[in-house]
Amino acid sequence: MNRLLSSAVRLQWSGILVAVIAGGIALSFANPQFNTEFNWFVMLRSICVSMLVAFSQMVMLGVGQMNLSVGALGGLVAIIVGGLMDAWGVPAIPAIIIAIAAGGVAGLLNGWLTVRTGINGFIVTLATASAFAGINTGITKAIPFYNLPPEFVAFGNGRIGAFPFLLIVPLIVTVLLVIFFSRTKQGRYLLAVGGNSHAAQLSGISVPRAIMTAHLISGLSAAAAGVLAVAQLGSAQPSIGIDWVVISFAAPIIGGASLAGGSISIIGTVIAVMLIGLIQNAMVLLAVDPYWVTFLLGALILAAVWINRYRAVRLGED
Repeated sequence: MNRLLSSAVRLQWSGILVAVIAGGIALSFANPQFNTEFNWFVMLRSICVSMLVAFSQMVMLGVGQMNLSVGALGGLVAIIVGGLMDAWGVPAIPAIIIAIAAGGVAGLLNGWLTVRTGINGFIVTLATASAFAGINTGITKAIPFYNLPPEFVAFGNGRIGAFPFLLIVPLIVTVLLVIFFSRTKQGRYLLAVGGNSHAAQLSGISVPRAIMTAHLISGLSAAAAGVLAVAQLGSAQPSIGIDWVVISFAAPIIGGASLAGGSISIIGTVIAVMLIGLIQNAMVLLAVDPYWVTFLLGALILAAVWINRYRAVRLGED
């Protein structure tokens, strides 16, 4: 029993899982509305986009890079899918496929520029973020697309009990990422490059291919988040993605991803997104100033970085 407990405590995400459970119990006593079916639907629906945004950055942290264009890329895809359905009358499914493909192309562009120029992805994606945002504004003139197919909007609002239909997409992506990183060579190569790119290259791993793959997955995940955001809102707003950068770093880092690269936690990222969603829901139920959410996210990121650093030092001593 003691050995089992010790193993559980050593898991990267054990602490935040305890925080989620304790927070849920506390909120149940603080406000009876927390345990209503509708509130659970609202909370689960709110984390769908955040989960995909977090995965988009998590993959980049795994390969030892950062993607500052996550929000701008997702926002551009949101406008593309909305524009195709509204202005061009394209049916929902083809529009979604085209928009997500555009996100993949944008991700590949980020990767190609990073590999080709040799400039750190931090700088490259900072530049492309500005470019994607400029294209967004140029397409929309800051005017949203409202005339979307009813079935598309219905999917964004649909639910079975407290379970939102939107949650199906991030759950599928979660499974695919688990398979990719645990069952495929390319997934393991990606983490190997993040851990030590020089050693990975000496062992025969293509570092440029790993970086390109990470950017592709990041772009596809951000694109899927953009599509879900449009379905959730019922309109393609030019402002979609503008506040994604903080959450994209917060969830993976809180979940146990290393800023140095080579180490990620998919389950930890999911639980971290749940924790952030719980905090946001608590702020609404307890009528707390929403600006405190930003403060708490910053504090959680600092705490997570410190804990990860402390764990790394302890493991090194062991």
